[in-house]
Amino acid sequence: MATVLIGNGYDHTDIEATLIDAPLWWHERGLQKTASGYGNKIETRHKVNYLGRDRRVYVDVFGNSGSAYVIVKGQKITVR
Repeated sequence: MATVLIGNGYDHTDIEATLIDAPLWWHERGLQKTASGYGNKIETRHKVNYLGRDRRVYVDVFGNSGSAYVIVKGQKITVR
């Protein structure tokens, strides 16, 4: 299992979390959410336990890289 950091990366508030494999039906069939693979709020096949809840990891992908995050009370919290 992989370990990630959740937080802004600028101070001591980052939390270490373990990735949980939790694929959606279209991950299991080898499909993508969008035809191009790019877009906002694309669900990954992973979750992390953050603040006592398993939360889906999302990614915004444009170009060759993406930004991974979880959503807590409407705010994006970075996953690194």
